[in-house]
Amino acid sequence: MTIKIHPIKAFNDNYIWTLHDDHYAVVVDPGDPHVVLEYLSQHQLSLLGILITHHHYDHVDGLVALQEQWDCPVYAPNDERIPGRLTTVKQGDVIRFDALSLCFNVLFTPGHTLTHICYHDDDNLFCGDTLFSLGCGRMFEGTAAQFYNALSLLKNLPDAIHVYCTHEYTESNWQFANHVRPNDSQLQAFKKSLDAKRSQQLPSLPSTLATEKALNPFLHCDQADLQKILAQKFNQTIESPEQSFGLLRHWKDHF
Repeated sequence: MTIKIHPIKAFNDNYIWTLHDDHYAVVVDPGDPHVVLEYLSQHQLSLLGILITHHHYDHVDGLVALQEQWDCPVYAPNDERIPGRLTTVKQGDVIRFDALSLCFNVLFTPGHTLTHICYHDDDNLFCGDTLFSLGCGRMFEGTAAQFYNALSLLKNLPDAIHVYCTHEYTESNWQFANHVRPNDSQLQAFKKSLDAKRSQQLPSLPSTLATEKALNPFLHCDQADLQKILAQKFNQTIESPEQSFGLLRHWKDHF
């Protein structure tokens, strides 16, 4: 069975990822119900279920309307801020959509929020706002140690996995990554490919974990060269990868 993965655009820069086989569909983080309903109707798809990574409005505001029409299960972290009828899931749980032959593992990835989770199978990772192409989410609720550990979980997944995050932030993330490491030839090569996609108004996503492991500075917080850059930038001794992550995130927040 061939599963298609399509981004439905929402708001300014959100993607609502839709997995389907031309008959049944699963959607991830539907913040806007109208664009999802339009897509399902246009492609004559039946909604099997919804995956939620965290509680922010642009990820959950479509839940109630979609459930009213489709009465489908919603898998989400245990968080009272998420509306609708939920099946709460946690680290180590497995979610199956038999009609699509899909089976997802749940990872607990606090940092962006305290209850953030991600979903992955052997080929794809749906990581919400934890990991972005060349970046990561803002640290709204968690600690640097939590976020670093969450990214380490994702970093341990196989290189070939495709990374489906929820926002089109790659161009701005590249600007920061290039500022941190201005002489990185791999980043320069990546920019050419990125510009080619965006000039045609194509999504920069999905990325792959291989690309992120090579280029994403937030996955390099244990590396000596980045720690040296941060030590010079903030005039302090770097004693741990967690400290390195916290400083790098602070730098990006004020970039």
